[in-house]
This record gives sequence, structure tokens and C-alpha cells, in this order.
Amino acid sequence: MNDFIDPAIADLLKQHQLDNFSALWDLQLPAVDEPNTERGGWSSVSKLTLGAQSFYLKRQINHLTRTVQRPLGEPTFAREMRNIQRYQRLQIPALRAAFFAQRQVEGAQHAILMTYALEGWEDLDTWQQRWSTLSVEQQQGIVQACAQLAKTLHQAGQMHGCFYPKHIFLQEQAAGFVAQLIDLEKTRPLLLGRRDRIKDLEPLFRRSQHVWTREHTQLFLHSYLDDAADVAHWLQRLDARRQDKEAR
Repeated sequence: MNDFIDPAIADLLKQHQLDNFSALWDLQLPAVDEPNTERGGWSSVSKLTLGAQSFYLKRQINHLTRTVQRPLGEPTFAREMRNIQRYQRLQIPALRAAFFAQRQVEGAQHAILMTYALEGWEDLDTWQQRWSTLSVEQQQGIVQACAQLAKTLHQAGQMHGCFYPKHIFLQEQAAGFVAQLIDLEKTRPLLLGRRDRIKDLEPLFRRSQHVWTREHTQLFLHSYLDDAADVAHWLQRLDARRQDKEAR
């Protein structure tokens, strides 16, 4: 993939002499969590603040994903960058990229993906941790915002692949809640229609069942589906998939 710098912050990066791969790669910053070494490589995330703007600076070495199109592998950030661009084209609310580049360094594949920090947003997992302190209207607003996000995603012909509470970010505004997605690495086109949609949604309900009641799930489906008559069938399908996952 070609290098990318968001024109909106090109001057800011140049001002701090961070408008190139080497400068960003060499930055000494603490990691926000433990590095990911699952794929036999290395991948780490740090927070970078320049003036009033904050970013998440993600760097990796030989952290690869392999596909039929790329059997030798490519950095997972390259795949996520393409997905970020696809979401923008399809107008699916999601994180935005500020910088991307990849390099071969002494035979190893290095990649950088820098995204805008979602200041003023909190993930659904955090909202659920204080669920009992929220008003009924706030709870319903969150559920409906998540449903609208899922509807927009699936109507655009995409499935997220990790539609978990920690990947759904929400913000409370005057007109209610709005939601967007992060972690787009596993996104792919919807290939199997309803089956893929069920597969995408079920983890959200399974991971939310400690706070979301049956009524919350029904509210979600009423907001997500075009035909309210389908709600009972979807509940049945989602329950069957959850039971199958929990039995494994």
C-alpha cells in the first residue's frame, strides 16, 4: 500500500518533525498495553499527543495476515488501513486514519498505523460497567445506537468480525447517543446474508448478557430490523448460536 498522511494534520506532523516513517518509528513512547505477539511477530500501541490533538500510534514487525490474495502475508495494519478507507467510502461510522506506511527493514516487514484518538467517546464495555447508574432513557439510547450502527454496517454489505462491546464506542449528544467502530482488521464483505449477520451480532449479545435484559435485546432487534415480525425468529437464531458457542 502507498503511504498515507491525512492532509488535515500534515502541517502538524511536519511542525513536530514527525511526517515520515522513520521519525514516527523511532519515537520513544510507553505502550498502552502489553505488545501482541500472537502471529509470531510484534505489535504495540502507544498514545501520542501533539498540541490539542491525540492519536494512537501503532507499530508492528512481522505481524502478518495471510490470505488467498497474499499467501506470503502482509502487515495486519495494511489490511486494517484498507478497511478504514472502505468504511469511509461506505459512510460506516468508524475510527479515522491519520498516517500509514510500511517498510522492509533488514528482511522484516515493519508497519505503522496512526489513528485519531476518540476523545469524548467511551466503549460500550465501559458504559456497561456503570449500567445500573444510567437512566432508562440512557440505556435505551445506547442499545438503539448500537443497533443503528449494526444496521448501517450490514446494509453496506460488511461484517465487522469482532462486534464486541470493547470495539463499539459511544458518545452522548443532545439528540441522543451515536456510535462508531474500531478494530477493523477482521472486517470482510457479507457473503452469507442472514447467517453472517447472526454470526456478527451474536458475540455482542453474549458479552452483554450480564447487563442487557431480554427487553434490551428485543429493543435492539426492533431498531435493527426493517420488519418487526422478524424479531422472534432472530431471537431464536441468536439463542441457538449462543447456546452452541457456550457448549463448546
